Amino acid sequence: MASISDIIEKFIKELMENSDTVQIQRNELANLFNCAPSQINYVLTTRFSREKGYEVQSKKGGGGYVKIDKIAKLDKDEILHILDKKIDKEITYLQSKKLVKWLIEINLINNRESKIILSAIDDKSLGTPIRGLNDILRARILKNIIEELFSIEE
Repeated sequence: MASISDIIEKFIKELMENSDTVQIQRNELANLFNCAPSQINYVLTTRFSREKGYEVQSKKGGGGYVKIDKIAKLDKDEILHILDKKIDKEITYLQSKKLVKWLIEINLINNRESKIILSAIDDKSLGTPIRGLNDILRARILKNIIEELFSIEE
């Protein structure tokens, strides 16, 4: 069963099917889904962030609204900044899977490449007996792969 957040996200994405911009009233959306406006804020923050390819502008107050723009394409520096923030010095396999999924969503890699990357950074592949070392190695490998991807693009 889909959560209210999933339903709201789907609704907004359907509104954006024919346009790269949508403007909605937060309170009207909350009334439509019979939820608190904070639930709408949660969806906008977690599902429509810049790293997911969206720019959200908000005007609060009486005639307040939320404007969501789909970003055509993130530039190289933005992607590298986001990745550097997410990877840091270590990263778990679950976090890596989410990151690789995002790389597919922004069309930096395809499904085949994602499977290769995930196979290379899986705990079975790394197999170190020292607790926490897999996460450090995984971060280094991911950073190297991503740097290589960008050097190929140029």
